[in-house]
Amino acid sequence: AAVPTGGLALLLGVLLWRALHGAPLTELSGDQDFQLFLQRNLEFTRKIRGDVAALQRVVCDTLQLCKEDELLLVRQDLDIAQASLEQCHRRTFQAETCFSQIRAGLRIYHGSLATIQALLPGHSGLVETLQMDMANLSSNIQQQMEDLGLATVTYPTENQDPLPTFSSHFHQQVGGFFILANFQRFLETAYRALRHLTSL
Repeated sequence: AAVPTGGLALLLGVLLWRALHGAPLTELSGDQDFQLFLQRNLEFTRKIRGDVAALQRVVCDTLQLCKEDELLLVRQDLDIAQASLEQCHRRTFQAETCFSQIRAGLRIYHGSLATIQALLPGHSGLVETLQMDMANLSSNIQQQMEDLGLATVTYPTENQDPLPTFSSHFHQQVGGFFILANFQRFLETAYRALRHLTSL
């Protein structure tokens, strides 16, 4: 279920404006609209994380790829993209750059999920739902940044990045495992960044 863009954009606008302009957020802590924004946004991110976790369980059950430490040697041979979120960590937090990095990362993983779809054709519905939620979240953030007059990058509707190539089916399977593991870590950082905004 997508978060309604209009309400989210308006509420995120108030939050981001205050975060970017240094206004105290304490007066918002008891505000009903603010709490509603937090609940919706964090629940939406949690839903995406849950879908990724479900795909991770399928990879474990069907491909017997469950433990990351057992696959690290194979990982070195794979060219798996990792999205950077260094501007979303608490010490270096910058709202505008963090949200840009979240959008860029969502785009990378949106494309990479084609590998998962090829590996798990029986679960393509879950992959497509996940991709739709990711696109909606990215769109919400872009809309909000535009409303605030922040610099945004408009990505093409169709992902233009080349998909990772694998030398064997096993490498493709391990690649799929790490795509999901990296995406889950990305989402956890993005989630913490959203939580961090609430404490500014």
